[in-house]
Amino acid sequence: MSDLATSTQSPPPQAEKPPGDRKSSRSFGLGLDRFSGLYVWGALIVLFGVWVPDLFLTTLNFRIIAGSQAITAIVALGLLIPVACGAFDLSIAGTLAMSVCVVCKLQSEGHSVLLSILAALSIGAVVGLINSVIVVGLHVDSFIGTLGMSSVLAAGAYWITEGGTIAVGISPGFLELGRKQFLGLPLPVFYMLALALVLYWVLQYTPGGRYLYAVGGNPQAARLAGVRVGRITMIAFITSGVIAAFAGVILAAVLGSANPEVGAPYLLPAFSAVFLGATQIIPGRVNVLGTLLAIFLLATGVKGLQLIGSEGYVEDLFNGAALIIAVALAARTARKRG
Repeated sequence: MSDLATSTQSPPPQAEKPPGDRKSSRSFGLGLDRFSGLYVWGALIVLFGVWVPDLFLTTLNFRIIAGSQAITAIVALGLLIPVACGAFDLSIAGTLAMSVCVVCKLQSEGHSVLLSILAALSIGAVVGLINSVIVVGLHVDSFIGTLGMSSVLAAGAYWITEGGTIAVGISPGFLELGRKQFLGLPLPVFYMLALALVLYWVLQYTPGGRYLYAVGGNPQAARLAGVRVGRITMIAFITSGVIAAFAGVILAAVLGSANPEVGAPYLLPAFSAVFLGATQIIPGRVNVLGTLLAIFLLATGVKGLQLIGSEGYVEDLFNGAALIIAVALAARTARKRG
């Protein structure tokens, strides 16, 4: 009762903000808490543009960055969904590899393009369903459960390809899905943008998106509020699996071949982008715009280092360091919000 009375009293006159508060306000005005990635991205563009202008500041280079990162961005967007509800999907790269192998294997055996694509997408849905049963039904930690699934999928990809490469019998019409250009950019860039728009709308403006974030923020509170936590987690894993399989279909169309190791390079960049993206635009929450910003920030840094003559291992080094920094920043943001 005293608290209520206090709250209804006229507020005291506001004191002048101390210097520290004025500094905080200026930082907020510059957007350093939300858009620091944009500043870093711009700084990288300026740095490499001055360092190697003839190689970096070219239309071809920007097209290469956009085209090469489209698949990674699709994988990261798929990963974002289970992470939003507090789960990890380490099998996403294995699902991609399995999809590539299935879609190429079926075409090499004479099956139609449509059948091969539907089979690959169905496998992604099945993998997501199995992951959800392991995590929700068997109460296995998502990190361990999906790590085990990734090993199973790797074995499956080796079995389908017999440890080799499938590069014959791929339909020319299917290859156009990954190699054809529109407005000077490869089609996968537009697939990525379409998927990003859909996920942005779902996560920001639908009850399903709010349920995902509620489960990820506090599953016990969400359950008490009537949210079906198990069902939301299951849908998240299935959606993640289908998106990973879709990325595999597009990658197969880009490469025109399949091998069992094709998915491994996409796991670390996807995780780095999702966690780094959680520090941007909407700090403390994984989000679509932050993830895309992180994807192209990392890609710009890697490409710039390659153009100045860095060694081949720089991409793994850069992405690994970015993942560590991103997780540390995300944890710091969560502590500040707490």
